[in-house]
Amino acid sequence: MIFLTNYLVRPPEDASAAMEPSIIQLTAPPPPTPTISTNPPTPTVAPTATTAPTPDISIAPVEITVGYYARVVETGGVGVTVRNGPSTSNQPVAVAGEGTVIMVTDGPTPGGEYEWWGVKLGDGTVGWVVGDFLVPTAAP
Repeated sequence: MIFLTNYLVRPPEDASAAMEPSIIQLTAPPPPTPTISTNPPTPTVAPTATTAPTPDISIAPVEITVGYYARVVETGGVGVTVRNGPSTSNQPVAVAGEGTVIMVTDGPTPGGEYEWWGVKLGDGTVGWVVGDFLVPTAAP
């Protein structure tokens, strides 16, 4: 047993050779070779903002249209009542006389038994009128 203990504890005879440091030289891999493309780059076109075409209000539309004009007609000369909402129960704010050209700003909106259009008079008054008394027209 002593022999076995001596054998296990004793360093090997060539231990000095095993203990010498060795130098390992590392070399870096070569840098990557750039690839050259034979295809020219495709230009990127930036999107441009487009604007909606401006309506030509000098031409009368076929039907009453928001953003265009209308003429007051067929009132028997009394004009059409401009109200503060699309109903005969709303308060009158003005009367647009027969032949008056007004800007259509909204509509059509049903109200009671009529179809109503939001309008702006030449003096800046805004309100609602019954569509039965309007026809499309060109700008004044």
